[in-house]
Amino acid sequence: MKNGYLLLILLFGMMVSCSTSDDSPIEVLDPTMYFPPVENNTWETVTPSSLEWNESNINALNDFLIQNNSKSFMILVNGRIVMEEYYDGHTAQEPWEWNSAGKTLASATTGIAQQNGLIDIENKVSDYLGTDWTNMDLEKENLITVRNLLTMTSGIDDTKQLVVKSNLTYVADAGTRWAYGNVFQKLMDVVAESSATDFESYFNTNLKAKIGMDGFWNEGTIFTIFHSTTRSMARFGLLSLNNGSWDGEQIIDASFFTECVTTSQNINPSYGYLWWLNGKSQYMLPSDQTVFPGTLIPNAPADMVAAMGAKDQRIYVVPSKNMVVIRMGNASDPQNANFAVSGFDNALWEKINAVIN
Repeated sequence: MKNGYLLLILLFGMMVSCSTSDDSPIEVLDPTMYFPPVENNTWETVTPSSLEWNESNINALNDFLIQNNSKSFMILVNGRIVMEEYYDGHTAQEPWEWNSAGKTLASATTGIAQQNGLIDIENKVSDYLGTDWTNMDLEKENLITVRNLLTMTSGIDDTKQLVVKSNLTYVADAGTRWAYGNVFQKLMDVVAESSATDFESYFNTNLKAKIGMDGFWNEGTIFTIFHSTTRSMARFGLLSLNNGSWDGEQIIDASFFTECVTTSQNINPSYGYLWWLNGKSQYMLPSDQTVFPGTLIPNAPADMVAAMGAKDQRIYVVPSKNMVVIRMGNASDPQNANFAVSGFDNALWEKINAVIN
């Protein structure tokens, strides 16, 4: 037994030493959690066959992704790449927009600012931005906490996406109405004001650099959107799979991250701190006050949580399978480029299930 164990160690060392390129795959059959190095883009891989997946259905999955305007697709299991595909001329080196999937980056950075003692999410937003940051009466403005911004329960009008003071008007008392809106961007101002630096610098130092991500924030007229390569999106997914921990270092406080991926209010149980949650009894959607019965994505695992952005940018995190799934690209349905959840999710998971089950 000892000789067999030593042979496994020797073979593992030989496999690692054979890699000379940052992007070269390193095939490793290992059930432990793996984290790619932060200093380069070397990444261990594992084959679908070693996981006993149904390889005969992989072509159908790829065809579906191509037909639905995808640019890239990845699956990680235990941190190792099982599938990594690029379509329509896109490459591993090219950045792509996260859209609202990047809200989860804002949530994570807010949590880091709290663990660093800069903010308390239960405090009023005006404690950091000063009073009169909205176009509301002071009494109503003072009801809005940082937590309300994290949970989409600020009570601010969600029909106006440009975040300027004149648009930040009262609809309901904070905490009494869930409505998906762009006012979450005020979290970036809270972090910036409390840290005495700009949000991107704080994010770069405290999150991006620590897990080896690339990417940048593009500040547009209406939206502030993160762009990165597919592998960097996967790195954040892997951090999330491990409850904010990266290779032994707790980047995001574990209790805060648990709150991120747990029902954050009783109005829309399928929403955490800017994360979407599967497997709940009901859900709401952007730009709609309807409460729909049932789970968000019936074909996906019940414990899945997701970062979701317009044009079907996706990070699916599935703890029960130690799995992260990434999809980037153009809208699957260009005539209906949803802000978040779309019928694409359920159809995609039908194809994924045919491979992994």
